[in-house]
Amino acid sequence: MSDDERQGGGFGSAHRVDGLLGDLQVADERPVAPRRRADAERNRAQILAAAERLFAEQDPRTVTMDRIAKAAGVGRATLYRSFPDPSSVAVALLDEHERRLQGQLLHGPPPLGPGAPAGERLAAFYLAMLDLLERHLPLALGAETGAARFGTGAYGFWRVHVRTLLVDHGVEDPDPLVDIALSPLSPELFRFQRHELGLSVERLGRSLAAFARQLLRSGGVP
Repeated sequence: MSDDERQGGGFGSAHRVDGLLGDLQVADERPVAPRRRADAERNRAQILAAAERLFAEQDPRTVTMDRIAKAAGVGRATLYRSFPDPSSVAVALLDEHERRLQGQLLHGPPPLGPGAPAGERLAAFYLAMLDLLERHLPLALGAETGAARFGTGAYGFWRVHVRTLLVDHGVEDPDPLVDIALSPLSPELFRFQRHELGLSVERLGRSLAAFARQLLRSGGVP
């Protein structure tokens, strides 16, 4: 039974049977369950749409659960049944975009997908991640800033991908290099380089692609 169903109550009122207190009668929930599920899905869609607007319009670090609930037109209890904090809302929004990229890394054409040299695959991954950050930076800042970045499932996936490329290339001790190789993709660093230093995505991409090729060409020591 979902939280929405618990909130609505799944039981009918107590009945007296032949003058005695009868057991609580379990109401038939089947006719109303689809409506409740539809309500929950509608609330979730409203929450995500409202949160995406808020993350885009203001500093993601200032977005609160109260603001999300108000913008979505739902109660705080409804919001907290689905998400514990603003970061989890951002993660849900970003998840779809990251899953698409993950599919391309696993099954897409080279050089992003399998079949290209490790250095070319790492360069292609950098370019794809820069494009994702450019298009969805507010969500990334809301979901993956500071230490929270390292706890996301997406970061774990990127970590496995980069480590695999290092191992395939023959790097003897890949583990210390994995997070170093991923550090240029920090949303906070990307924001600083793009919006404070004014570096273009194309310029960042050229530099990171060259870094990727040099990293793997030299066996892990640029």
